[in-house]
Amino acid sequence: MSQPAANKPRIGPNGRPVRYFEMPDTFTGKLRVWRYIIYRRIVQITILVLFFGTFHWGWTLLGAPLLSGNLSASEVAGLVPLADPFAVLQILLTEHWLNTRVLLGAIIVLGFYTLVGGRTWCAWACPVNMVTDLANWLRVKLGITNQINVKRNVRYAVLGLALLLSALTGVAAFEWVSPISILHRGLIFGMGMGWTAIVGIFLLDLLVLKHGWCGHFCPLGAFYAIPGRVAQVRISYDTPTCTHCGECVRVCPEPQVLNFKKAAQNGMVASGECTNCGRCITVCPEDTLKFDLRARIRSLPRHSTPSAIQSTEENVS
Repeated sequence: MSQPAANKPRIGPNGRPVRYFEMPDTFTGKLRVWRYIIYRRIVQITILVLFFGTFHWGWTLLGAPLLSGNLSASEVAGLVPLADPFAVLQILLTEHWLNTRVLLGAIIVLGFYTLVGGRTWCAWACPVNMVTDLANWLRVKLGITNQINVKRNVRYAVLGLALLLSALTGVAAFEWVSPISILHRGLIFGMGMGWTAIVGIFLLDLLVLKHGWCGHFCPLGAFYAIPGRVAQVRISYDTPTCTHCGECVRVCPEPQVLNFKKAAQNGMVASGECTNCGRCITVCPEDTLKFDLRARIRSLPRHSTPSAIQSTEENVS
C-alpha cells in the first residue's frame, strides 16, 4: 500500500512534501490502522449473534424475545419495532397495507440512518459486506483486475427497476432475490441452497468487478445513499493539511466520493454514497480525515489550497 520514495519528494498543493501510508511495525500500531474494520466486524457479528441467540437459545429481555424476526422486520424486546424502509416501500407499492408497527419500525430505521449516514448500513450492519470485503482483500493479494467496466449509477437503475416491478407484479421484487436477506436467513435459520447466491456475489467481486455488488448493483445501497446526503455523521476534511497523496482514494470502496475540490468547499465528504467505513481515516499520513458532525463542520471556517484534485469519478467505474 505504501509508495516507493522518489529521489526528489513530490510537493503537495499545500507546499508540504507528499508522504505515503506505511503500515506500522508494532502490533498496537497495526490495531490502530485496523480499528474501524474491527469495530465494523464487531457490530456486524453482534447483530447476527443477537438474532441467532434469540431464535436458537431463547434469549430474552424484559420477559420478551431479545431480537426477533429478521433484517426485513424485527422487534427489540417486544417493544421497539424495526423494519427495512426499502422493503416496506416495495410492499406499499404492491398496494398491500402494513401493520402500523411495521411502518413505525421503518420510520425509526430510516431516521437512524438519516442521522448517522445512510450507507453506514452497508459498511457497519449488512452481512454481505463481510463477504465482499473478503473478496476484495483476495483481489488485492492476487492482483486480479476487472474483467468488465460498469458505471456505479447502475445501482440506481436497479433501485428503480425493483420499485417498478414491485408495483407491476404485486410482490416485493428485490426481497424475493435479495442476497442480503438470503445470507441473513441462512445464517440464522439454515442456509439451504442460499449459499449459491452468496458464492455468486463473492466470485463477482473477486474475479469480475471490484466492489461489484455493493459498489455497482445493490439497490439497497442506492436507497440508503439518498437519505445519506443529509446525514449528520460525516468525514471531515482538513484542507490545509492534505498533500493529495491519494492513499484514501486507493482504499475507499466508493472512491468517487473523495472529490477533494468539493471536500475543500464543504469541509467534509458530503456525498451520500460514502459508507462511513473509516478506511480513509486510518491510512491518511497527515490526519486530514476524521469523523465529525455536519453541523460542527459547517461552523468551522473554510480553507483552500493553491490547487485541488478534481473528482476521481472519471477514473473509477
